[in-house]
Amino acid sequence: MNQETQPLETRVAFFRKDRRSVGSARQFTRAVLTDWRLRRRTEDVLLCVSELATNALLHGVPPGRGFSVRFDLARGEDRLRMEVHDSGPGTVRLRETDPEAEGGRGLLLVSALADKWGVGERNPGKVVWCEFEAPG
Repeated sequence: MNQETQPLETRVAFFRKDRRSVGSARQFTRAVLTDWRLRRRTEDVLLCVSELATNALLHGVPPGRGFSVRFDLARGEDRLRMEVHDSGPGTVRLRETDPEAEGGRGLLLVSALADKWGVGERNPGKVVWCEFEAPG
């Protein structure tokens, strides 16, 4: 990997399985974006971290565990990558949602707002990631 594709900077925070953790993940995200002077697409990034953190809490974090949020700012690519890591089993996929349902639209929002998104494996659990081009 050459210097042009290495992360310029990385930030990681861990959050407990607690309903207040989504708000804490948003605060962490806002602090990272402010520190890195990334002003464009802030609301898109905040909404995506909220959705992915909520999904991790509801579907991916076993009792007594937590999840982490990681940001990488890629040098020379003008690309921000956000990852939400959890240690739970299960798969992540887009699905049809009943228009009357109160939930089930998180990944649809992420797929609409982020430039790229996907799911990776980790042991244990999974990583759901999304990327934003030209966030500065």
